[in-house]
Amino acid sequence: MSEDNKVQAELRSNFGKGFARRLRAAGKIPAVIYGHGTDPVHVALPGHQVSLIIRRANALLELDVEGTEHLTLVKDVQKDPVHQIIEHIDLLVVKKGEKVSIDVPVVVTGESAAGTIANLDATTLSLEVEATHIPEHVEVSVEGLEDGTHITAADVTLPKGATLVTEGDVLVVAISIPAVESTDEDAAGEAEEAAAE
Repeated sequence: MSEDNKVQAELRSNFGKGFARRLRAAGKIPAVIYGHGTDPVHVALPGHQVSLIIRRANALLELDVEGTEHLTLVKDVQKDPVHQIIEHIDLLVVKKGEKVSIDVPVVVTGESAAGTIANLDATTLSLEVEATHIPEHVEVSVEGLEDGTHITAADVTLPKGATLVTEGDVLVVAISIPAVESTDEDAAGEAEEAAAE
């Protein structure tokens, strides 16, 4: 765990939209910590620091809530659809060594064969991983792959210690020749036929 994931959080005892609005105006983000059969803990997080951390998918936060340590996984971020301001964060308590199911983004690397394109069908894969070793993404290389090649979830190389939760036959990447070229040829062929008539 890196030092930049350590966050000082304040306990909140006041609730409601008005109080949440005042918190956000003060540069803080309202959040709730839950899980492991504990009562939910309502906290206020430092806005700038946390918004930088949660840019990464499945970010872990080491919270210090008035001297009590909580290792938490960002489960849900509610944003204002217009202003993109973070309105609220749900944090799930995790324990070191515990396995959690999370959705990890798929990143395509490399170039497929000339004249083909790689279509990303599944943008994320569900994995079961250790809470303290959550990968930022999984990579799928399409280097030199030919038209008609399909990569399924079962073909993806997973990070050490990760188990695939997504069905193995789910299509992740399909290599194909763009359809635009063939339609141009068809149109040209039809034009020639019409001219011949």
